Amino acid sequence: MNFSKIRFILVFLITCNFQVYAQSSDKSIAGISLDRLEHYEEFISQEIKQDNIPGAAVLIVRNGKIVLQESYGHRDIEDQSLMKTDDIFFIQSMTKPIITAAFMMLFEEGHFMLTDYVSKYLPEFKNLRVIKNMNDSITGETKALEKEITIAHLLTHTAGLTHGLGNSQFELGYRKEYFMQEWPDIKSRAIQASKLPLVDQPGNIWYYSVAPDIIATLIEKFSGMSTNHFLESRIFKPLNMTDTGYNLSKEQQARVVKVTNKNDKGNLINSDYQPPTKKNTIWSGVNGLFSTTSDYMTFCQMIMNNGQWNGTQLLSRKTIELMTQNHVGDKYPAEGVGFGYGFAVMLDVSKTDLLGSNGNIWWGGAFNTHFFIDPKEKLISIFMTQLNPYTNYYHDKMKQLVYQAIVD
Repeated sequence: MNFSKIRFILVFLITCNFQVYAQSSDKSIAGISLDRLEHYEEFISQEIKQDNIPGAAVLIVRNGKIVLQESYGHRDIEDQSLMKTDDIFFIQSMTKPIITAAFMMLFEEGHFMLTDYVSKYLPEFKNLRVIKNMNDSITGETKALEKEITIAHLLTHTAGLTHGLGNSQFELGYRKEYFMQEWPDIKSRAIQASKLPLVDQPGNIWYYSVAPDIIATLIEKFSGMSTNHFLESRIFKPLNMTDTGYNLSKEQQARVVKVTNKNDKGNLINSDYQPPTKKNTIWSGVNGLFSTTSDYMTFCQMIMNNGQWNGTQLLSRKTIELMTQNHVGDKYPAEGVGFGYGFAVMLDVSKTDLLGSNGNIWWGGAFNTHFFIDPKEKLISIFMTQLNPYTNYYHDKMKQLVYQAIVD
């Protein structure tokens, strides 16, 4: 074999080895192709370019490794300040999983049973009424309660309570009497739910509701401290969630992303309503918390890690198993999906027309903050923007464009 042939073979082998190395090391992290993940980044960039969202922050972790941590667009579309990865979002209903986790810590301590009636601890919930016609006002004709609300009903949104999000006369009146009043504390607001009719008998249907506010009130009753203090001492401090809370420091306020909406001309503008970042006193379970993608990722990793984080066991593995199972049968209003304690649960991917895994859990917030946890794939994805109103679109696109990047 002459020298030129030997040189050709050596060059060929070196080139092949380099290509294999590049494909396995430079182009993927934890089994996720960075090239394929660019489809997701391109989607987000297009949404910003088309004036659909002001900007976004994304954090994706697989097998404990950061695959993507990036920010796009603007934190404030008026002053054109750029979005950063440590910017702070009003996470709205992504408060609910955190409140649920805190409450289940008290369950582990034996303060209550899930089958207990709520009235055992809050007597105001003893003799409730059920509205007969949702087209009536909140003062419409009612019927008697057939069975009492249990704590499990609260955790699964099957208590017959509502969130007041609909457009019926009943829902509009509920929203006004519950959310549009001045309350001194969370207990006062939660007790208001006992003075308003239920939408159905407890256990009959899944209906998104203000139940987490009642859970927050029970946290205070069982723990002997404010819900705010309980979250700080039992969740935020152990998880080092330093940018999560109901009130923010002056430095943190400078990192808050502005809430936006479309005006009559279809242009994106800063909303008239911006969530107050200080002097909040309602420690809500429904909403209320501010957070970052990094902080919320740590919470999600604790959940996926069976309640453990950095050597601290916040919740038992068995409690996490209970929280992430379906507890509502086929009552959840989406095919192939159920609901556990604080999370929606994927039951049958084939019925959802989405990419994912059975056992995937997730939720979102009203200003379009979204997350999912996939224990099977050891994958967590978080997308945060601040756009009103809420849409499932950004959650579904996140699943579509993150899952398609898995290559192992």
